[in-house]
Amino acid sequence: MAGRAAEPEVIWARPERTGRGPKPAHSRRDVVDAAVRIADAEGIDAVSMRRIAAELGCGTMSLYNYVPRKEDLYELMVDAASEEYELPAEPSGDWRADMTGIARQTRAIMERHPWLTRVMTTAYGFSPNALRFLEWCLGALTPLDVDPGLKMQLIAMINGTVMATVRNEQAIAERARGLPWSEAEEQQVRDAYLAGQLMTGAYPHLAALIAASPAPVDTDEIFELTITRLLDSFTPRGA
Repeated sequence: MAGRAAEPEVIWARPERTGRGPKPAHSRRDVVDAAVRIADAEGIDAVSMRRIAAELGCGTMSLYNYVPRKEDLYELMVDAASEEYELPAEPSGDWRADMTGIARQTRAIMERHPWLTRVMTTAYGFSPNALRFLEWCLGALTPLDVDPGLKMQLIAMINGTVMATVRNEQAIAERARGLPWSEAEEQQVRDAYLAGQLMTGAYPHLAALIAASPAPVDTDEIFELTITRLLDSFTPRGA
């Protein structure tokens, strides 16, 4: 990427073109869409100006006129993915249902774009689609009678919980791809080992817990339970 600017700048405040000279062959969005396609297919490490230029059929150096830094490109990519949120014109009035829906959408978007968990940062929280997202979420949380700062905390905690969930799923999937045996075969061996350890009597509390209430193993069930418990923690007593 090009050298760093002497002063900090926000890519959203940078004009796409100055108005001088011939009309560019591509738009900033063309560059971003190409980067997203590459990242979706090959991973974020495959994204470079040279690779994007090859995708668009243009010179590498010309792309710096659209996006000067890799950090800017990542911010543009995150915002493009955030455009995929399907937000109703108005919230439903049921803040728990609305925020559960947001959590599910966030998970789906991160699963469609696995690279998101690598590049997302709170520094990108004020891009156009991020602002649209935040405004809608705060509107959905209007019925929740808590301090406004707690509402922002709830939104951040939902995003963090979803990101942790997806990252864990990605790590498990990546590990499984490198195994010479199936996940089911490995799980069977691990279950047998755990059963043997519990039978020693060294872990009575854990043994009692598992005997009384086996932990859910379905990832969707675990996700829904986690989001429910998180929303419970913000629900005022008696509500």
